[in-house]
Amino acid sequence: MEKTKCLIIGSGPAGYTAAIYTGRANIPTLLYEGLQPGGQLTTTTEVENFPGYPEGVTGTQMMDDMRQQATRFGAEMRSGMIMKADFSKRPYHVWVDDGTEVETDTIIIATGATAKYLGLEDEKKYAGMGVSACATCDGFFYRRKVVAVVGGGDTACEEASYLAGLAAKVYLIVRKNYLRASEIMQKRVADNPKIEILFEHNVEGLFGSDGVEGAHLVKRLGQPDESRYDLPIDGLFLAIGHRPNSDIVKGFIPTDEAGYIITEAGTPRTTLPGVFAAGDVCDPHYRQAVIAAGSGAKAGLEADRYLSANGLK
Repeated sequence: MEKTKCLIIGSGPAGYTAAIYTGRANIPTLLYEGLQPGGQLTTTTEVENFPGYPEGVTGTQMMDDMRQQATRFGAEMRSGMIMKADFSKRPYHVWVDDGTEVETDTIIIATGATAKYLGLEDEKKYAGMGVSACATCDGFFYRRKVVAVVGGGDTACEEASYLAGLAAKVYLIVRKNYLRASEIMQKRVADNPKIEILFEHNVEGLFGSDGVEGAHLVKRLGQPDESRYDLPIDGLFLAIGHRPNSDIVKGFIPTDEAGYIITEAGTPRTTLPGVFAAGDVCDPHYRQAVIAAGSGAKAGLEADRYLSANGLK
């Protein structure tokens, strides 16, 4: 069994930033990177809204920069998934997929959230080439172009409205014959001349040579008047929700109905002493790298304060 003062689970901007802070505080830190080192940002081609990169940077490069910075301050990076945790007593224990057991005084959970996709092969084919799950991340690249947003809830309406401020035309593709969004969001979309709502439509596929050039749509699937046609678009945005990667804490730490970890307002503190959450796993609203990094910094600071206050440092 290994022992450490701080264990960080997750390797996106929240996890790496937390490791920078704990490392600089001379706290022995282990960070397990999970299945996707660098997190969701590694699937983003260009990041233009993170401070300090005036010319923009690829998501992969930015995550590598953060990783190197954390390593420079002594954080130890490990590949592997945390499969099980025991939060019932302190110090806490976790088990890695290779069988390693780790005992730790503090834990920072930065496991992120996974965007929900339609399940089409073309979504993988055109990932980073016209398919996105974040309008505020990638909308800038579609200025004066034609895009489509899939979804019928508040998030879809918000993303369609946001994109309408950039794109020439926005189609909102809705599977049902109504919007699930709040009345104010429905009105905002309906009143926007740049947004066209396609009710009772499903995306069956995408096409294009060097990127998305259009979508294969089916209208009124399974009905007698079912019809299919191709819709020319330059980009497809998925807005059908995210799933927080919080399974490891279930039964120990409260989550909301969607599974996001509940933290004390304005802090990364959970209901368990010495256990903190940072990034998208506890943020159902923003899902931005800079905000995740900020919450990672808070978590690192809180871990240091907890260890010092309890004579564990």
